[in-house]
Amino acid sequence: MVFLFLKSPGINGYQPVTGAPESGMGGSCVMKPDFWSSFYNQASLAYISVRSFGINYENRFCISELGTGTAGLVIPSGRATLGAIYSQFGYRDFRRQAAALACGMKLSEKMSAGIQIDFSREVFPGTENKTSTVTFQGGLLFELQENIRLGMHFYNPVPNSIRKDPLPASLSAGAGIQLNKFFFASAEIGITTGKSLVVSTGVELQAAQNFMLRAGFRSENNSFSFGFGYEYGPVRLDIGFTGHDRLGITSSASVIFHLQNQE
Repeated sequence: MVFLFLKSPGINGYQPVTGAPESGMGGSCVMKPDFWSSFYNQASLAYISVRSFGINYENRFCISELGTGTAGLVIPSGRATLGAIYSQFGYRDFRRQAAALACGMKLSEKMSAGIQIDFSREVFPGTENKTSTVTFQGGLLFELQENIRLGMHFYNPVPNSIRKDPLPASLSAGAGIQLNKFFFASAEIGITTGKSLVVSTGVELQAAQNFMLRAGFRSENNSFSFGFGYEYGPVRLDIGFTGHDRLGITSSASVIFHLQNQE
C-alpha cells in the first residue's frame, strides 16, 4: 500500500493533499488564489482577505488505508496573510503526518510572494523506527493583466546529500485566465524528483449563482477529473473526483468556513 500511495497521480507524499476544488481541476492550481491552493503556492495567501478554516478528506482509490485528512487555517494580518495546515495519511501501522506554517504577502500591485515551513513525520509497520524531516517551499504569483495570472512554485530546494532521509523536490509553473466572470481556465507544468514532466489543465464554470462546475486533465496516468462546489453564506462545500487509468477513482470532499463577512 505504501508503494501504491507513492506512485499515485499528482502526489508528492510530503505535501498536504490539495482540496476538492483543485482535485476537480486536475490539480492545476498554482496560479489560482483560493483557500486550498494557497498551500500549493503560498503567494496566493496574499489574495485571501477573510479568516477561514477548512477541512478536506481524500479517499484514494476507495481504500480506507490510503485516506488522507487535512485541516487548514488562514488568517489575514496587516500586509501579510498567515496560514497553518495539518495533514495525516495512512492507518495505525503506517502513518505520515505533515504540519506547516505559511506566510504570503503582496510585494507590489502585480506581484506577491510566499513561503512555508514544513515538518513531516512517518511511522513504519513492523518497526519502532520513526523518521522526521523539515524543509520549506515557496512561490511567486504575477498578475500579468487584470484577468491573467502566472504562478511559480518550488518544494524542498535542499540537496538530499545533507539529509539523513531524502525528500523529493519539485518545481511547477502555470498560467490561468478569467475569460469572463463565469469561466476560468488554467494550465500547469510540473516536475518532481524521479518522475517525468507532468502537464495539467483545468476549467471552472459558474453554472448558477453560488454553484460551480469543474473539470480537468493530468497527463500522469491519463487522469481525468471533475467536481462541483456550492457556497451558502459563510460555508462552501466542494466535491472532486479524479480517475486513474488502472487503479480507479479518488474522491475528495472539502468544507470551508469563512469566519468573518467576506469583503
